[in-house]
Amino acid sequence: MSAQKKTGLFFGSFNPIHVGHLIIAGHLISDAQIEELWMVVSPQNPLKDKKSLANDYDRLRMVEMAIGENIAIKASNIEFALPKPSYTIDTLTYLREKYPHKTFVLVMGGDNIHSINKWKNWESLISDYEIIVYNRPGNAPELPDFVAGTHNIRFVDAPLLDISSSYIRQRIADKKEFRYMVTDAVYNYITDNHLYKQK
Repeated sequence: MSAQKKTGLFFGSFNPIHVGHLIIAGHLISDAQIEELWMVVSPQNPLKDKKSLANDYDRLRMVEMAIGENIAIKASNIEFALPKPSYTIDTLTYLREKYPHKTFVLVMGGDNIHSINKWKNWESLISDYEIIVYNRPGNAPELPDFVAGTHNIRFVDAPLLDISSSYIRQRIADKKEFRYMVTDAVYNYITDNHLYKQK
């Protein structure tokens, strides 16, 4: 019997996906001992304001365009068909049942590990799944006290990039240049479809 394929799950609104996301994804594939990475486009994060979200399929399409031909990374719309709002533990449970030949690993930024105690069934997340944490600007590479002693969590020394989707959206709304913060294909998609313009 072949070993289970280790698949990283990188959840995000990707609103829009930017070069920082892609650099982290590439780093995880080469340095974090995972064989493939799924960028899971979240239709609704319970902790975020849905009003600022672009259409689900626009965000999915931008992720697909940004990834291009890299076969180790794929865009996933798995949460689109699941109940809303999307909870990570429910998605992982569904994926385990649907893909029993894969071992799923949760990928998150350092800011998320410090707030994971606000997530649904967070104790099950940290006990039942391996979690890879990449550093984010402003977050120390250390575990918060409430997960101290957990052996399923490890940090990877990914590049620190002080860029965010919210910053890009604000620049677009302010009619400022944002070209080199996203791939050319994503830049063209945003401008052609007039995304993130103030109403």
